[in-house]
Amino acid sequence: MKIHIPVTDHANFSFSECLVFLSRSDKECLHEVDGNILRKVIVVNGNPVLTAITDAPKKDGLQVEISADADNIDTNYIKNYITHWLHLDADLHPFYKFAKKDGVLSPLIQQYKGLRLIGIPELFEALTWTITGQQINLSFAYTLKQRLIHTYGAAISSGNKTYHVYPQPATIAKLEPAALIAMQFSRSKADYIISLARAMAEERLTLAHLQSLDYTAAREYLISFKGIGNWSANYVLMKFSRYWQALPLEDAGLHNALKQQLQLPTKPSLAEIKGYTQHWQQHAAYATFYLWRSLQQ
Repeated sequence: MKIHIPVTDHANFSFSECLVFLSRSDKECLHEVDGNILRKVIVVNGNPVLTAITDAPKKDGLQVEISADADNIDTNYIKNYITHWLHLDADLHPFYKFAKKDGVLSPLIQQYKGLRLIGIPELFEALTWTITGQQINLSFAYTLKQRLIHTYGAAISSGNKTYHVYPQPATIAKLEPAALIAMQFSRSKADYIISLARAMAEERLTLAHLQSLDYTAAREYLISFKGIGNWSANYVLMKFSRYWQALPLEDAGLHNALKQQLQLPTKPSLAEIKGYTQHWQQHAAYATFYLWRSLQQ
């Protein structure tokens, strides 16, 4: 069955630009970019469903082909999931109007026009990815993520390929740190990931409560959990919760991108980063994301 997903502000949407970003690591195992097709398994009511996402024939949205009996599938859930993941309901006009007057951002919105802020569609995945990636390079972070998924996540096969799903909190909550340390997670990261899994499994950390909060309260709520600091909280609020003002100020990629775009001789200090970014305000998340994209070769 094929379903159609509309895209808000379609004039400022480029599926091909989104695919470029989604292709940034050959170690990614939660989705597959195959030419102009994006494949991902979405768990619907406990059942993994393989989706194949393409530009709609009339270029008025996206088309999704699902590999299951349509009578038993909640297609609205799939629409909402993909809309959230690819930020298809975003209106980029305010950001583009702002960025056009900014010396750093102006060339980026021309070069990557139509790129949406590709998110992380699951809260547990977003939280644990921030912990996994702390103080290591991106390549090794993907290696650790891959090991976690292949060991503890569900998977389905289609043709000669296997498609994976991120582990559930309840699964990771049952582990002891030694299980993750054996995969080369540090002791502290193993502790934090399992602690977060248990917090979610025991409903001390809930999506419903997070969604009920404004940006400041949501950030403080996340920081109250072991392993989540200011950078991690803002990353999750940017990539999962979709707060436009979320700014992961301490992010090394953001620092490197600003150094590159401003042609600075050395990486800027945190105080200098604050100076460069303080005027972003409601555009901080997209400004950060476009700067990240500028680092991708």
